[in-house]
Amino acid sequence: MSKTHQEFDQAIVSCRDIFAKKLRDYGTSWRILRPESVTDQIFIKANRIRSIETSGENRVGEDIRGEYIAIVNYAIIGLIQLTRGFAGKPDMQPEEALKLYDFYANEAKTLMTAKNHDYGEAWRLMRSTSYTDLILQKLNRTKEIEDNGGVTLISEGIDANYLDMINYAVFWLIKNHQ
Repeated sequence: MSKTHQEFDQAIVSCRDIFAKKLRDYGTSWRILRPESVTDQIFIKANRIRSIETSGENRVGEDIRGEYIAIVNYAIIGLIQLTRGFAGKPDMQPEEALKLYDFYANEAKTLMTAKNHDYGEAWRLMRSTSYTDLILQKLNRTKEIEDNGGVTLISEGIDANYLDMINYAVFWLIKNHQ
């Protein structure tokens, strides 16, 4: 399991580096996004990955790795927006955003550790395309929950789905050597 922790941390370092650079370029402009918009942004990324996987053609030229990194980063943004609410204008300093990033990345790692214990790291035996499908499934669940005003009867909430999306994207990054 320590190998998985190390690989997880390396993947998160790559994702956080991109997040930090975008904070320097754009600030916390994402603070204006409602959670539903964050979900849709992740959907766009995952749908593009699936389209490329299915067609074998990439006309934009941006690699799939970058899309998985974006999924991790947007899912963390989604978790921040769920707890902080959206703002009328950027209202968070980059330092605070990075602290929250680290908090939610650690939450995802804690969840991954618990699930890896119970599932025996079955993700290592999965096909790479399955991560895309599972993220899309989580997105559809999230959209349904959002459309129901965040209310579930017996299911996990939006936050749990975002955490799972982070972990599936990290698994793809690990299996595809980041």
